[in-house]
Amino acid sequence: MNGKATAAAPRLDAAERVRRYKKKSQWKTIWLRLKKNRLAMFGLVFFLVMTAAVLSADLYYNYEEDALSQHLSARFKSPSAQHLLGTDQYGRDVLARVVYGGRISLFVGLATICVSLTAGALIGAAAAYYGGKVDEVLMRIMDVFLAIPNTLMAITLVAALGSSMFNLILAMGISQIPRMSRIVRSSVLGIIGQEYVEAARACGTSDFRIIFRHILPNAMGPILVQVTQTVARSVITISSLSFIGLGISEPTPEWGSMLSEAKSQLRYHPHLAVAPGVAIVMAVMSLTLLGDGLRDALDPRLKN
Repeated sequence: MNGKATAAAPRLDAAERVRRYKKKSQWKTIWLRLKKNRLAMFGLVFFLVMTAAVLSADLYYNYEEDALSQHLSARFKSPSAQHLLGTDQYGRDVLARVVYGGRISLFVGLATICVSLTAGALIGAAAAYYGGKVDEVLMRIMDVFLAIPNTLMAITLVAALGSSMFNLILAMGISQIPRMSRIVRSSVLGIIGQEYVEAARACGTSDFRIIFRHILPNAMGPILVQVTQTVARSVITISSLSFIGLGISEPTPEWGSMLSEAKSQLRYHPHLAVAPGVAIVMAVMSLTLLGDGLRDALDPRLKN
């Protein structure tokens, strides 16, 4: 028995080395294909620039002074060198609020994907790995949740739990779990019969280690595409919830709440709505372009 285990161990090590080499070569090929997609690279660069801009906002804006404090003597100023996008009805700098609002929107989007990806990976991987009744029960539960639109589920959960930042992230993350679990399950099903998985089983490796060490890292292609799309949907959802009063409330800057405040000023001061609206569109567009590029780069039918 020990001899078999000892003999299986070198085979597993060799299979693991081959798998790592193939994986490295595969990701390099995917990156080269992604670089040829100009729209995808534009989306990637724009999203990285936007992320850098919102994270470094404290270097060129004062949050309390520019984004929160009211200066009624400077209300409704037109765009100028001092206020590049003008000021709102309370004299606050519009560009400063857009930048700091982006920090909240992107943070909520990324936190949402952490919740949905963690739970979705556990559910989808367990359903695919164990199959049978486990798969049937888990997927039927996910089907029930998939029958409810994501935004409607998020609104229901936020209305029930309250509109705090934590509750928003939790509600939006839960609403995205069914879709993520489906993607993870389909990806794992394509890997479950590979030789290195069978070798790991033969060596007595635990199911937990097989799933998280050998299966999920090799199923990340379709999952990455879903991640970019989920972040884009989360930005739209948090903006929608804030617009109807269930998300981030004033005076904290957030793109949806800025649009809600600006709707009463559209006739005489349309720039108050244009700035956050363009920010939402550009953020979602960049993530969508990146997701489409990743999907094309990961599609085996497009290798040639």
